[in-house]
Amino acid sequence: MALTGCLWLWRLPLLLTTLMLRSCFLSVSASTTSFPKDLEPLHVVSSEQSYQYPGFQGLLLDNDTLRLGLDFQRMLRINHILYIAARDHVFAVNLTTASEEFVPQLKLTWKSKDVSKCTVRGKNSDECYNYVKVLVPRNDETLFACGTNAFNPTCRNYKMTSLEQVGEEVVGQARCPFESIQSNVGLFAGGDFYSATMTDFLASDAVIYRSLGEGRPVLRTVKYDSKWLREPHFLHAIDYGNYVYFFLSEIAVEYTALGKVVFSRVARVCKNDNGGSPRVLERYWTSFLKARLNCSVPGDSFFYFDVLQSLTNVLQINQRPAVVGVFTTQSNR
Repeated sequence: MALTGCLWLWRLPLLLTTLMLRSCFLSVSASTTSFPKDLEPLHVVSSEQSYQYPGFQGLLLDNDTLRLGLDFQRMLRINHILYIAARDHVFAVNLTTASEEFVPQLKLTWKSKDVSKCTVRGKNSDECYNYVKVLVPRNDETLFACGTNAFNPTCRNYKMTSLEQVGEEVVGQARCPFESIQSNVGLFAGGDFYSATMTDFLASDAVIYRSLGEGRPVLRTVKYDSKWLREPHFLHAIDYGNYVYFFLSEIAVEYTALGKVVFSRVARVCKNDNGGSPRVLERYWTSFLKARLNCSVPGDSFFYFDVLQSLTNVLQINQRPAVVGVFTTQSNR
């Protein structure tokens, strides 16, 4: 079982002059070599007491929900509205009334029409739904949503207030994964959509991608180059200043002799990157940089927490912008 042991603070902007970032907060005792102990919970609620809190049950009369569960993929809070992206549906809950009853005020149903094509490709019918993997604000009035659409990723725009579709569908490839188990992140920054996901049916091509902008070219990471990305698991994206940051875990190219060792990274691209010349890096990032996130227990032999699990958006800590992350060990630790 992996251990959860490191709360890590990273201050912006990112300094990539070194490969190792060493600002790691540990709950340690007075000795700097002591192993961190688990924190005591702030509050404990028994299973009997938990039934007193309102819960969202989804579509109780839907046969697919009863058989497969809810399959929540994303949650997005905008002011007092919580948007919940799931399989074939997006729900909107008013949080001002949810303390009494957790019932969605709006519901969007978006089912795939490509189920037959999906099963022909050899996929199980239970995989051939539309898992809504992208749900981000495009502007003050519009949500941008993308779904796997039975292994044919597709994106749409919806009004926040009514969840009515706006405009035409756009191709979701490189903006949304092909299946629900694949990781992805996405956000709009400066009018462009920045995404990180898998771009193909076989999940062999991982990409950090910029598209949908009017003033800048479409850019991506180099294909099939393990020095750029190697079997990444994308966790979070942040728009800050002149950059967009991507947080991920991936197989480390530095330790190929030891098998598939996982490292956590932060990657950065410049918003004003226009790509390379026809000779070098045309239609690819020229500003792409990444660094390892070092979260470890000091001592004679460092004990590393290499797998990033979760991350906050930018916070103000001691009057400085920072993000806080939680790490675990490798699965065999």
